[in-house]
Amino acid sequence: MTAIGKVSLRDTVFQRGRSKERSKLLVFNHTVLLLLTAFAVIPLAVLLFNSLKTELDIGQNPLGPPRTIVIENFREAWEEGDFAITMRNSVIYVVATITAELVLGGLAAYALARKRPPGSDLLMLYFLVASTIPVWMYIVPLFVQMRMMKMLGTFHGLIIIYIAGNAPLTIFLLRSYMIDLPSELEDAARVDGANEFQVLTRIVLPLTKPGFLTVGLVVGLGVWNEYTLALTFIHDPNRFPVTTSFAKFVDRFDTNWALTSAGAIIILFPVMVLFLALQRQFIEGLAEGGIKT
Repeated sequence: MTAIGKVSLRDTVFQRGRSKERSKLLVFNHTVLLLLTAFAVIPLAVLLFNSLKTELDIGQNPLGPPRTIVIENFREAWEEGDFAITMRNSVIYVVATITAELVLGGLAAYALARKRPPGSDLLMLYFLVASTIPVWMYIVPLFVQMRMMKMLGTFHGLIIIYIAGNAPLTIFLLRSYMIDLPSELEDAARVDGANEFQVLTRIVLPLTKPGFLTVGLVVGLGVWNEYTLALTFIHDPNRFPVTTSFAKFVDRFDTNWALTSAGAIIILFPVMVLFLALQRQFIEGLAEGGIKT
């Protein structure tokens, strides 16, 4: 066999070995992904099954599909839990918080990314640290401050708390998108006579749309699922968000698993629909933001 034939045979064997290793790695990765998917989906499936059962059916068959579908559970849970009021309240909290975060946070992030004021790096470190502080560490002084400002139990009081609590993460993420954008496009727009606001709205915003979408989803999901602050600062049932009303609903019907499961599905449904509809943009936004500094 010639030297060229030996090299060709060696390369073929090497390529086959690499293909086998790659196939084994793919099988392992897919197995892990399937297990993680099952770990996430099975509890939701059981919750959906139980929301469609009678109490007797849940006692006899707690994990399997319903023998008889009972849609009435959702109507009863909706009425008993006052979800028509509390879901409206949660929508108000979410929309107001997201709007303020994207507008104010976007302006602050643009100023920090492009103007680079003195101490901006130290300020970003502060934002990063502040976004990791648990709410329990400052809830008492915050309560005292809100009482002094006569904002306890008000819509705008809780919204201000949500805005302030999410601002560090919002500014940090949006700045990470804007800081690596090419400045040539902005300079060209300024040469054409655009002011800073026009540069922000017509050049920067379209290029950072995935970042704003990601921040909006993160903030919206956080506010929708938030419980501690709402329980502490809101005491009027007509101003409860959906998480607070669901907790009180579970306290009332803690032995009726059919109703509590139906209530859980009701409050999860809007979030799941929104995330599934925007999951591709959400994942792309996280991936793009993760590689920027």
